[in-house]
Amino acid sequence: MAGGNQVGGILVDSSVILESNETTSLRPGAHWLLTKLRYSNIPTGLSYAVGLSEVKASFLEKLSCEYSLKHFVYNPSCIDDTINAVSRAWQNNGRSILHVVSNKYEGIFPKSNSFGWVNVVVNVDGDADGVRKNATVIFVEKLEELPLTICELNKQSSKDNVIVGYIMKPSREEDFAKRGAFPLKPTENGLTFLPLTYDLPILSQLKKVDIVIHKATDEISSIERSNSSSKIIYTSRMLELQRCLGELPNCCVIDPLDNIFPVVDRLKIQEILLGLSDLKTESQHKIRGAYFLKVDNYEDLNMEARLHEAKLSLPSIVKPQVACGVADAHSMAIVFKAEDFVGLSVPLPAIVQEYVDHSSTLFKFYVLGEKVFYAIKNSTPNAKILKNSSEKNGFKPLLFDSLKSLPIHGNKKASEIGDCSRLIEQHDLDIGLVTSAANYLRRILDLTIFGFDVVIQEGTRDHVIVDVNYLPSFKEVPNETAIPAFWDAIKMKYQLKKGVGH
Repeated sequence: MAGGNQVGGILVDSSVILESNETTSLRPGAHWLLTKLRYSNIPTGLSYAVGLSEVKASFLEKLSCEYSLKHFVYNPSCIDDTINAVSRAWQNNGRSILHVVSNKYEGIFPKSNSFGWVNVVVNVDGDADGVRKNATVIFVEKLEELPLTICELNKQSSKDNVIVGYIMKPSREEDFAKRGAFPLKPTENGLTFLPLTYDLPILSQLKKVDIVIHKATDEISSIERSNSSSKIIYTSRMLELQRCLGELPNCCVIDPLDNIFPVVDRLKIQEILLGLSDLKTESQHKIRGAYFLKVDNYEDLNMEARLHEAKLSLPSIVKPQVACGVADAHSMAIVFKAEDFVGLSVPLPAIVQEYVDHSSTLFKFYVLGEKVFYAIKNSTPNAKILKNSSEKNGFKPLLFDSLKSLPIHGNKKASEIGDCSRLIEQHDLDIGLVTSAANYLRRILDLTIFGFDVVIQEGTRDHVIVDVNYLPSFKEVPNETAIPAFWDAIKMKYQLKKGVGH
């Protein structure tokens, strides 16, 4: 890259994303690429020559609006004017413009090269022998390679830049990207985010990144159980990622797949939460996991006695032991009578968990590295209200999907720990106590980013952890607070692995 500068703008010629015929069809990979560029935090535009058909020009203008891109119309006889217009629009301050053209050399190429622009040529039609011999351009075979090219150029601009490869299901990735979490432009702490894709060889991509972040719990196909243990079976995609990571022991993974298993198994998490009883704090309150009982058979004649022994009273909430990643993991029930366990539709094995009266207030905690945040949400009503409601149905079990939950009101305002004294007074939330529990869980689970839900029991004021999950969206925390904390957590994990200070 000229001068070793960061990529300050990306100009994509229409020949790269449109099929060469007279239709307005996008080339393979074009939608994927435009989506990544939309959230790249790097100014991006589409360019096309005067004289393009009205249909195609209109289509390109719509694409520019859809993907929040600028569009530039150039006249081949007045290229200088277009180059100056692009530079003025983006005010690059010495940063380089990445000019993406097809192997037919369409667009502003080659004159842009004399202006310090970096030309990237995409082999859109498989005839690129002449391009490969051109030392003045960067050549890529597929559109999907462009983000990696941008990351590599940015890394060349500063030895402190670190490339973070991320991979997760499209809907989750887009949720993070929309919030600005995955920019191609280096963050203030030197992270550049690369979307990993199975349309390219995974191993070759991983060799170019320093960190990998994933959401493996979205890629569980099944869980195999034996008498003494359980084993997660991942999708073929995740197995390929796991295999390739095995060849790169120096790559920092957030987080290793073995570390994630406890949050997939509700029994394992409940057992880990038992360790909170040894937590030394100065609080007047107690923090604990909910009382629980593992059930393998709803026909158990000793069910009532077992519930009593486990300190469980009715109503209780019944959850599948598998917490995520498989069908029915979120199919739950609130049971009011012991005899109604018989024939219950919640998948076995299951966890019967204490139903805590908590004044319909739930605290969602998010742990991002060393920082902890929480949001307050309305929650399910106390047991007495549930009983009154279910009496009309003869106290039949209340079945629900926890992803949709019971009918409740909207979220309350998210708050950062350490700046919410009014809320603490109102809800008796002991921030120090829950922070100690967060530190305990971070140490035991060895996870970088996770969440857990806390309710405060009426009467005792016990702080009860009722759920733990991996890589939550933390969407209730404002972006300006959450996203820098997210980046800091990733960078801290990398520095710890490399043995450098942070």
